[in-house]
Amino acid sequence: ASPPPSNLLPSPNPHKIGPIQMAQKSTIYKVELSVSDMDRHYYETHKLTIAKHPSETDERLMVRVLAFALNAHEHLEMTKGLSSDDEPDIWQKSLSGELELWVALGLPSEKIVRQSSGKSKQVIVYSYGSTSQMWWDKIKNSTTRFDNLKVVNLAEAETLELENLANRSMKVQVNIQEGDVMLSVDDNIVYVTPNVWK
Repeated sequence: ASPPPSNLLPSPNPHKIGPIQMAQKSTIYKVELSVSDMDRHYYETHKLTIAKHPSETDERLMVRVLAFALNAHEHLEMTKGLSSDDEPDIWQKSLSGELELWVALGLPSEKIVRQSSGKSKQVIVYSYGSTSQMWWDKIKNSTTRFDNLKVVNLAEAETLELENLANRSMKVQVNIQEGDVMLSVDDNIVYVTPNVWK
């Protein structure tokens, strides 16, 4: 039998959702990171492949690179970042798989700070952004019992300068001396002074 004329077919449901949109893919950034840390006597180059989540800003990506440089170690790894809810942004594991360092970025909730402090030997939060002082005022009293927690704030003016250096393929040089940081990409230099809050 021939199909009914199109005008006799039931009208499409106006509430039905159309074809599922493809999830946006992460953008891959290739970073050659050379670290000269005079405070820790660490001098190495790391070749990093970073998956930038669609919702991640260039500012956050560069804070990730900076945080990696500040804690650079042969066993330090970038994780899935914003693509995973139960992983930090950066971590370091022992050869037996124990979490030695948990690095989180931004303004994590008190619950996340508490959970991560229970999972890892050391936790470092790098806070940044215009509301970081408000965030810290809100959670600092509830974090005093975590001896393995360190909180470092990065000034908004400095992280916004870092944002301007972001590039899909970067050679990044980081020099660290007496807590002060000089980060350069090509001929562009940004000076960062991490402020230890805890």
